Amino acid sequence: MTEIFSYTAYRQLSQMFLAITFFHSTEYVLALAVHGKSNVSLKSLLISPSYLAAMVFSLLEYIVEIVLFPGLKEHWWVSNLGLAMVIVGEIIRKSAIITAGHAFTHLIRINRDDHHKLITHGIYRFVRHPAYCGFFIWSIGTQIMLCNPISTIGFAIVVWRFFMQRIPYEEYFLRQFFCSDYEEYARRVSSGVPFIK
Repeated sequence: MTEIFSYTAYRQLSQMFLAITFFHSTEYVLALAVHGKSNVSLKSLLISPSYLAAMVFSLLEYIVEIVLFPGLKEHWWVSNLGLAMVIVGEIIRKSAIITAGHAFTHLIRINRDDHHKLITHGIYRFVRHPAYCGFFIWSIGTQIMLCNPISTIGFAIVVWRFFMQRIPYEEYFLRQFFCSDYEEYARRVSSGVPFIK
């Protein structure tokens, strides 16, 4: 049981809690900066019951594995790869939010606003859905950082399935809003999430 109080656990869990805190607080602050206080709610923190359940499961997996298989958590190159993924995912996602400005919201728009423009510059030149790409990398990276094999696979599948449903739904409206401009953009630029056109 002393493994829970080891340097390994302290480092990995500290990095995880810092990653989660930074991710959600900056999501909220950016939403406030872009949309103003009157248009932002606590939903901008992006914390749902499913998300909380996934994070609790990953923490339980970590505790069980560090007690029963402490050597599994000592693969620093794996943990550091996860940390790098967390940082890269953050950079991609926050670049997407900043680049899109008012065009970015946490909820899918089903009606076009006057200020809603098709964003194809900045990071959007390379990836159609960089915020989703960034979150996909970030979420899997958090579990690789913890050397959590079960949660790594679980997060990859669950997050991918979420985007597999969300991207076509969102793009249905984007095609209505921007017509042939969006069609041409979608042909030219990848979604940013593996195996999703």
